[in-house]
Amino acid sequence: MMFWVRHVTAYTYSDPVDLSTHLLHLKPRALPGQRVIQARIRALPAPDHVTETHDHFGNAATRLYIARPHMHFEVHAEALVEVDLPTPPPPETTLPWEEVARLAAEGAGECAMAAEFSFGSAQAPVLAAATEFARASFPPGRPILAGLLDLNSRIMREFTFQAGVTSISTPVEEVLRMRRGVCQDFTHLMLSALRGLGLPARYVSGYIRTRPLPGQQRRRGADQSHAWVGAWMGPDHGWVDLDPTNSLVVKEEHVVLAHGRDFQDISPVRGVILGGGQHRLSVSVDLEPEGGN
Repeated sequence: MMFWVRHVTAYTYSDPVDLSTHLLHLKPRALPGQRVIQARIRALPAPDHVTETHDHFGNAATRLYIARPHMHFEVHAEALVEVDLPTPPPPETTLPWEEVARLAAEGAGECAMAAEFSFGSAQAPVLAAATEFARASFPPGRPILAGLLDLNSRIMREFTFQAGVTSISTPVEEVLRMRRGVCQDFTHLMLSALRGLGLPARYVSGYIRTRPLPGQQRRRGADQSHAWVGAWMGPDHGWVDLDPTNSLVVKEEHVVLAHGRDFQDISPVRGVILGGGQHRLSVSVDLEPEGGN
């Protein structure tokens, strides 16, 4: 599937911003099964300095510096991406989950890169309550992918999607207590649960294709940024992406932006400003198939 991605983030300030610097994770990541044909970022006002680099996790990162007063800041990101992520192996052919945890704990050779994601982080810490929640999906000897799929579906069944009851700073223990939240909350919960068992799991930011209700027109800018979990199945099978908000195995209707330990590592737009006072934020996202099909 070929997608056009268009993402606009706009800030309007009550007072002038004298200078600002911003770190952007808005260029899709090249992966096996995801080919980035083109990607560009445009900012208003035009930055005085732009640096294109890669961060610690291998994500494309753009740094902007604006050294003149402004009342408004916009970032326009556009990319053409071809997506056809690999189909996971049959669950029964994957390693027992305890073996995956052991390999991660040893961290030898190619397992070392995965092992980094088995430790707690600021927004997805190792918590006893989250670990206990995960245990029902991981009885002794269960193949890792079977356990992952079970946990992925349990989160969708047992938690209610509800916008407005949490923020990006809501801790995992509060999400567990309320049993409601949004994709970022469910992703952080699943990360915390898996890491408590010693299983490497990473935060994945990106987009998911949305469809209008029957009889309704598709609205421009109405698509959404999304988040889900990448889980490591061992050196033979590598990573699988799972969407606990929708109980899906990620394949061809998601576009990956970046990988990190949690949202803080790969926030699409973050920065430091001098001045500005209060601000108003708006975000518009479109994920459209090439050719409009």
